[in-house]
Amino acid sequence: MTPPRRQAPIGRTAVLRREAVLATVPVAVAALLGAAGPAAAGTTGAAGAGDPYFPLSGNGGYHVSHYDLTLGYDTATRHLDGKAVLTARATQKLTRFDLDLKGLKVTGVTVDRTAAAFRRSGQELVVTPRHTLRDGQVFRVTVTYRGTPKPVTDPDGSADGWIPTDDGAFVAGEPQGAMTWFPANNHPKDKSSYDFTLTVPKGRTAVANGVLRSERTAHGRTTFRWHQAEPMAAYLATATIGKFQVERYTTRDGVQVYNAVDAREARAAAPVLKKLPSVLDWESKLFGPYPFRAAGSIVDHAPDVGYALETQSRPVYDRAPDLSTLVHENAHQWFGDSVSLTTWKDIWLNEGFATYAEWLYAEQHGGDSAQKTFDALYARPASDHLWAFPPGDPGSGANIFDTPVYARGAMTLHEVRKAVGDTDFFRILRAWATAHRAGHGTTAQFVKLAEHVSGKDLDALFHTWLNTKGKPSQA
Repeated sequence: MTPPRRQAPIGRTAVLRREAVLATVPVAVAALLGAAGPAAAGTTGAAGAGDPYFPLSGNGGYHVSHYDLTLGYDTATRHLDGKAVLTARATQKLTRFDLDLKGLKVTGVTVDRTAAAFRRSGQELVVTPRHTLRDGQVFRVTVTYRGTPKPVTDPDGSADGWIPTDDGAFVAGEPQGAMTWFPANNHPKDKSSYDFTLTVPKGRTAVANGVLRSERTAHGRTTFRWHQAEPMAAYLATATIGKFQVERYTTRDGVQVYNAVDAREARAAAPVLKKLPSVLDWESKLFGPYPFRAAGSIVDHAPDVGYALETQSRPVYDRAPDLSTLVHENAHQWFGDSVSLTTWKDIWLNEGFATYAEWLYAEQHGGDSAQKTFDALYARPASDHLWAFPPGDPGSGANIFDTPVYARGAMTLHEVRKAVGDTDFFRILRAWATAHRAGHGTTAQFVKLAEHVSGKDLDALFHTWLNTKGKPSQA
């Protein structure tokens, strides 16, 4: 995600919000979810995944392997009809489990085609199946629902989720917003494949993640079917709707590109989107093969949103992006989307890495060197907001998209680069994206990998730049 405009600029004006595997392997989903909450030893799935910043996000007791979402949206009335079919596996014995769903009226729930009891409790949809689910049992939950979806307001004051626009909806779910339009196990720990069937008025385009499988118009309505095969966290799902100009092509590496652009943004967006293939090629050389079958951009006209988001395989922009933003959001396809968080506290692994990708792109394309960008930031006084909190411990959900996470997170990577040298540094970036591809990672694992590749003790460096309050001193 790019930081909201109301925050301080990060090194540029008007910012918008595989080598051999050398260390750890992706964390097993079952192991992650097994530690999700205190109820793991009982028969009730925990109401949250155990994240200290968003304690009710996600749920314990099961892992969703696939979402099949069927949505119909009327852009005039802003009414949504939805059906969600979740294929899941119990990670403990379950007599009851939760799904995250905020607003919207639930009209029915079944578990393995048998009607299940359900009730609402805040953002939780509490489901009690007729029969107890065994530990390890694969089951299917179907939820039908309807209503007018509304965004949530995050701790920093930003809106996310289903955000209405004048011609449709801007759908960007980081960190909590997925629950505003479909029932989910809404935490990055739980990654799944997705199918989307989206029906909208003729003349509107509905854009989701992955590959477009079909588009058909009948009786004044158009249905779009999308498939996202690679595992995806719920917050990275989108179903953005609007009057879009569509461009489709396949890159020389076989990646299917789908760009959807609001006509009001088309002129400004065109020269930037033209660079997408070269940006992906450059990032692939640095970070390893592009992790998905599809790519592209959704450029909406939603100026009140104030940010862009790295929705998986196809970032969504609230207006025409500049080149740095395009680089940033597509770097997230490796760092944040393919390699996902296990806790929101580690958000610097997403935002610091994507910000440093901007620095590297500028350095290698005739702009300022990463060192010059670093020096300009370091010149800020100790009272500057850049040093307000350490990026490795933002302290709350209100801070996870603030300047220190982005800029000081990138500065941490630059310090690592200086300490280990370019050869080992770029080996570290590539190995991180490779070792945790389609999985998860933690700060501790990244530190271990950096030390393994470089053969250096980097504990003091990471402690100083990631976890120490105030402006770090330089040797």
